[in-house]
Order: sequence, then structure tokens, then C-alpha cells
Amino acid sequence: MTSPTTARDRAKAERADSLLHEAARLFAERGYSGVSLEDIGAAVGISGPAVYRHFAGKQALLGAVLIKVSEELVSGGTGVAAAESSHEARMLALITFHVDFALSNADVIRVQDRDLAHLSDEDRAEVRRLQRTYIDLWISALSPLRAGLPDELRLRVQACFGLINSTPHSTRSHSRSTRATAEVLAAMAHAALTV
Repeated sequence: MTSPTTARDRAKAERADSLLHEAARLFAERGYSGVSLEDIGAAVGISGPAVYRHFAGKQALLGAVLIKVSEELVSGGTGVAAAESSHEARMLALITFHVDFALSNADVIRVQDRDLAHLSDEDRAEVRRLQRTYIDLWISALSPLRAGLPDELRLRVQACFGLINSTPHSTRSHSRSTRATAEVLAAMAHAALTV
């Protein structure tokens, strides 16, 4: 993907990013069915019909949100895993990356958990493909540390994701810092993967 070159292209890209961000926030708050294009447009200061300049409709917007987050997980996870030379460091880097991602993107994770069924068949297939790629990345990192059949390693990884992904939107305590929450989640995730 090339970077926008003109001021107009940059403004259009920024508007599309704003629409993605606000759509994720609104879908997380109200669910896919509870949000209209008018709601999303209003959140970024445009009319509902103006959203069509950027996305083909609400379903396409949902697809763009969920594909984008899935691509970010794959590319970010691949990057942190490749930067580590030891098996243990690679696993810890993936855990830290995912915990930080979940704490920073609780809205879009909630949308993915709840609204995947509203995707077009094509977008759902792409999200599933990206999810499998991300899971396989984790299995490759875990397998040198924990002997087990592929199905057991996959179960461990998916259970770990469940732990990490559910925590940011199920615990909204302001009494502890994000860093403290991240440390607890990382320690629990590591223990769950390797026990």
C-alpha cells in the first residue's frame, strides 16, 4: 500500500481512518445492528451518505475494520517474533505484543468477537485466513517450548487469546494502571501456555 501523495489524498486517507476508528467504537458500544451509517458519519462530522465516498456500505466498513485489525496482528506479531533469537524471548515478545494490542484495541476486539457473523462471505474468509496465520505464528513459537500435538498447542494458543482478549472489556477498573494490568495478563498468559 502506497502512502497518499497529495494533500487531498492524505485528507481522504485520514477521513477513512477516522471512519474506521469511529465505526469500531460505535459497533463495540451498540453492536453492528444498533449502528447506522448516519451514526458513523455524524461521529466524524459528515453525513451518512458521504460515508459512501469511502466505503460501499456498513457491511464493507465492518469488513475493513476487522480485516485491518487482523492484518495488524499478523504483521506486528511477525515483526516481534522475527526480532527475537531465542525461543523463550520470541514467546514472551508475542505475549507482550498481544497484551498491549488488546489493551489498546478493546473496541475492535469486542466487535470481532460479537459481529463476525455480519461480514460478507469474502471478508469473513479473509479474516479467518488472517486469524489462522496469526495462530500458526504463535504455535510455531510455542512448539519448541512445550511438547504437544498440534491440536493441543492450538488449544493452548486459542485459550490464551481468550484470556487476553476478554480482560480489557470485562474489567474496567481505574484503580490499577494499564501497565499493571498488562504485567498480570502477560504472566497469566505465559503460565497458561507453558503449564
